Amino acid sequence: MAIRLVISGCCGKMGQAIARRALADSAFSLVAALEAPGHAAIGRDYGAVLGQPVGAAVLLVVAGTRQALSRGDVIIEFTSPEATVAHAQFAQELRKPMVIGTTGLSDVQMETLRLAAKAIPIVVSPNMSVGVNVLFELAQLAAQRLGLSYDVEVVESHHRHKKDSPSGTAKRLAELLASARKGSSDSIPVHAIRAGDIVGDHTVVLAGPSERLELTHRAHSREVFAEGALRAARFVVRQPPGLYDMSHVLNSPSL
Repeated sequence: MAIRLVISGCCGKMGQAIARRALADSAFSLVAALEAPGHAAIGRDYGAVLGQPVGAAVLLVVAGTRQALSRGDVIIEFTSPEATVAHAQFAQELRKPMVIGTTGLSDVQMETLRLAAKAIPIVVSPNMSVGVNVLFELAQLAAQRLGLSYDVEVVESHHRHKKDSPSGTAKRLAELLASARKGSSDSIPVHAIRAGDIVGDHTVVLAGPSERLELTHRAHSREVFAEGALRAARFVVRQPPGLYDMSHVLNSPSL
């Protein structure tokens, strides 16, 4: 039986990429398309927004109400931090698993998600790319092996319309690098570039005496994030309550 998807933030670039990828995969059916109240697409046929049919029936774009969130087996959330927290509380009441790719979440908002995860399984990741999650592991290993005699900095580039700066991925890299060096994330400088239509580049620079090591990941298309989000959806519907990240998803032997 196909996994019934609710996509929150359905008209955003990531929401549309996920929807198109899901429509091409028989493992999923799209049952609800959600946007913020007052959004211009509310009440429109989501197929018209995507430029392709979404099924046998017309699927209207609706606001993220409790009733709308109840329609699916899993909720994929790429919205604002405020909307994500509100939807997580609804999902907790409804016992609906979530995949959250929203960035810019504060410590207080993350704590709300941790509390919700006591009742439902939630995958939270600032970046759903398989390659980026391998970068997380490589960066930690490099920082441990090279030691404190090497300076470490993170450089990230995204399109000019990205709201959060630095990116959630860059912040996560800084956290992991600092942990590997037994310091605080504030000790790792992070540089953000906002220009053009860059999908997402992240580089870790480790510079020491007479040499420099750079680890770089470049996303060429949002498809890589969409595929990761759907992989996370397949994972999370099978899990007990808890807070998961993409390392759990990637290490699952059945996916």
